[in-house]
Amino acid sequence: MTEARILAVIPARAGSKGLPCKNIKPMAGVPLLVHTLRCAALCPGLTRTIVSTDGEDIARMARAYGGDVPFLRPEALAGDTVAMWPVLQHALAAVEAEEGRPYDLLVLLDPTSPTRLPEDVARVIEAIRTDCDTALTVSEPHFSPFWHMYVPDERGFGKPLFESSASIVRRQGLPPCYFINGLAYAWKADFIRTAETWTGGRTRMVMTPATRAVTIDTAEDFEWTEKLMSSGILRLPWMEAGAAGRPEP
Repeated sequence: MTEARILAVIPARAGSKGLPCKNIKPMAGVPLLVHTLRCAALCPGLTRTIVSTDGEDIARMARAYGGDVPFLRPEALAGDTVAMWPVLQHALAAVEAEEGRPYDLLVLLDPTSPTRLPEDVARVIEAIRTDCDTALTVSEPHFSPFWHMYVPDERGFGKPLFESSASIVRRQGLPPCYFINGLAYAWKADFIRTAETWTGGRTRMVMTPATRAVTIDTAEDFEWTEKLMSSGILRLPWMEAGAAGRPEP
């Protein structure tokens, strides 16, 4: 699959209850969505990158920064109750119908994870080329759920999330576990066309540092990530002086 056609989809719906208008809210000088557009521009493996949105304001802003917005989502795929999978299936079908030829792979780049690096995307693309249906980025949690997570029982008392963890007496005996950090996902296009959900296929994990495992859901998330960017703790190549794809001031 050396000449694989790869479609990158940046989903950006208009509504957001946790942080209104977060996709167009400026972060370190540019709208949140634009960080993902700039990252995608530095990924040479992508055949085409599109923005899938149901919002006119988001579409105008994305186009102003050079984004490709070939359609607005149909009403059935608008709103905050719509799952991501049908959005990706629609995007793939719409672009393939427009171009008249199929894609081999699809990459999901969520704008709420603006701290991904181009090499994260490249590694996920490398992983999806193997014998799997899905590839995604993961990180090690700061603590293991096998020891540090409780759930209430029927009487309201806490009990371990995993009953089997009661027999583990040393941290070194804990099984490895990772959390999906949202930086990048990839699927075989055939899997997207036929599967009813994104789970259930064969999945390859791509390890990335937990320090960059950012998901913007709240105002606090936004402010903290902006501080990390502005201070230089998180160094993003498109924010460096003279970098290709650097946002206009």
